Amino acid sequence: MDDVPFLRDLAVVAAVAVGAVLLLARLRLPTVTGLLLAGAIVGPYGQGLVDDPATLGGLAEVGVVLLLFTIGLEITPERLRRIARLIAGGGSLQVGLTVAACLVASVLLGRPVARGLFLGFVLALSSTAIVLQMLSERGEVDAPHGRFVLATLLFQDLAFVPMGLVVPILGGGERGLTAGGIALALGKAVGVVGAAVLVSRVVLPRLFARVDATRSREAFLMAVVAVCIGTAWLTSLTGLSLALGAFLAGLVVAGTDYAHRALGDVLPLRSVLTSLFFVSLGTLFDGRVLVERPLAVGLLLLALVPGKAVIATLAALAMRVPARVALTAGADLAQFGEFGFVLAGLGAAAGLVSPQDTRALLAAGVISMFLAPLVIRGAPHLGVLAPALRPLERLFGTRTDTSSADPARRSGHVIVVGYGVAGRVLVDALRRSGVPYEVLELNAATVRTARAAGEPHVTYADATSGVALAHARVDRARAVAVLINDYAAVRRVVAAVHRHAPDATVFARARYLADREALLALGATEVVAEEVEAGIEMLARVLERLEVPRAAVDDHVREARDATLTARPFRAPVVAGEAPSPDG
Repeated sequence: MDDVPFLRDLAVVAAVAVGAVLLLARLRLPTVTGLLLAGAIVGPYGQGLVDDPATLGGLAEVGVVLLLFTIGLEITPERLRRIARLIAGGGSLQVGLTVAACLVASVLLGRPVARGLFLGFVLALSSTAIVLQMLSERGEVDAPHGRFVLATLLFQDLAFVPMGLVVPILGGGERGLTAGGIALALGKAVGVVGAAVLVSRVVLPRLFARVDATRSREAFLMAVVAVCIGTAWLTSLTGLSLALGAFLAGLVVAGTDYAHRALGDVLPLRSVLTSLFFVSLGTLFDGRVLVERPLAVGLLLLALVPGKAVIATLAALAMRVPARVALTAGADLAQFGEFGFVLAGLGAAAGLVSPQDTRALLAAGVISMFLAPLVIRGAPHLGVLAPALRPLERLFGTRTDTSSADPARRSGHVIVVGYGVAGRVLVDALRRSGVPYEVLELNAATVRTARAAGEPHVTYADATSGVALAHARVDRARAVAVLINDYAAVRRVVAAVHRHAPDATVFARARYLADREALLALGATEVVAEEVEAGIEMLARVLERLEVPRAAVDDHVREARDATLTARPFRAPVVAGEAPSPDG
């Protein structure tokens, strides 16, 4: 008896998705492509294995919200200000040129102007979820082409609001909606967004401080999810997209001391739900259209991939982006967008496109999304075409600086995990020695105290999280010193560092000598056992007080430390009539 069909659907989707991903992995194709393929297989136009696609779609929408939230977490307000010019200029050029091209093509083909404008709106939007997922995985969000792509995607999400209002007018509906009404709706949206930012700036630090004081990881995770989904829902009430609201929430949290921990806690949940989103997109693919209307699908696909790539490249060049970077950015934006599905539905309801044309448009859109990971992966190879665009570079006065280095990405530094007494002693020595360092500390009160004392390199983060280690550039660090006093946490940190940077030099703190071998096996380079160092320090002080010559004291210290390093067992002599010590 199948009392819970939704769980069966989830099991089927997960099984098919894993199979598709494994199959395509053998062909060295991206995971996103496998998830889209899985959706096409289980969807209503495939094998029809899912009974309740609407419920899966709801979970998938939450996945997109979490995806954009985590992307926002990684983009500080300072970085956003750096790309403000690209958002206003590059984004408007890309959208405007796409709409203009579709309008001209429509007029030349003798089609209605309204239809051309509608098609321009739909084709102008790219897939925020797919593109930012790929760029984030490749560490290219802050690269030159990544900055242009991010700016353009943000503008597209903002442009979706007036597009959604205008499409019914193009179809002859909602005649009472005037330009003033549209301006009022946009003003309301901007006002609500501003209010959300203001409230979040005031409320969030206090909220997270109270939650962090409970020392409950579950409570912290629920608080992060509440902020993410709550902000997305609030902005959706004004007509803005959920994704844009989630991105805004991420930006707000990114301005607090809790950003790194929030990112690390949300990532596992995000990964599952985002995978469902890509599967749900695949379920929209109707393969029958390829047989019924191959020419229409082919032309739309040409417009979506090479056509959009050319237009986005021109927009980037107009913003004085170097040709090599512009070509990469153009290819990254060459696919259908999630909100294109929404606009397609609005256009069909308004009578701008027939059901047959809508099916062809959606089929071409899903195929372009299927190809998007492959196109993005191959985009850097388009740099060979850069010399052909030199005349345009000279025309627009393109700058020649093509450096992709992120100034925040340091190297040759020391990562200190834990800012207690031992951490502060080491940091002070590193500072006086001129050695760059980064401190990861999970106690928010300690972080605030350090910041107030003028220590800018202490970050509130969980060092067991791969995200926190990646932000600290563990792969480029000269050494990692794990100085927390929780042995279980030390083990997790050492294992996490070894996973993300197998060649890293790791100094680990342990309470007992018996823990040394286990930490070395997990990837530690050297282990400092408190009981041994305390014994050696006690040995030195006692002998010094007894006026033993300094050379002899040094010999005794060296012998004791050698015994530790070679792991020779040390047994205290048992005095007759006494029981042996429990410690051996």
